[in-house]
Amino acid sequence: MPSELEKAMESLIMVFHRYASRDGKNGTLSRRELRELMENELSGFLKSQKDPAAVDKIMKDLDTNGDGQVDFEEFVSLVVGLSIACEQCYKMQLSTGSKKK
Repeated sequence: MPSELEKAMESLIMVFHRYASRDGKNGTLSRRELRELMENELSGFLKSQKDPAAVDKIMKDLDTNGDGQVDFEEFVSLVVGLSIACEQCYKMQLSTGSKKK
């Protein structure tokens, strides 16, 4: 039986490939596919962005090899960055909650 972390990794891989296969080029996300993924899977994050060109900027930052596509390794850097930010918020909430008691 897979562990919680193994299930999370499997889910991350499955979500990436679900969107990466939409334009017929498996294994990478086009700008359109990245936008769809973010709109559906990261809608809270996307709504918090004030800049309407946020996805274009994210695409540019993620596409480290400059091929106009985001592969899984490039995509994972987005997930890591967002996870670090979320963990920092989590720690702040924990420290704020413990001070209220």
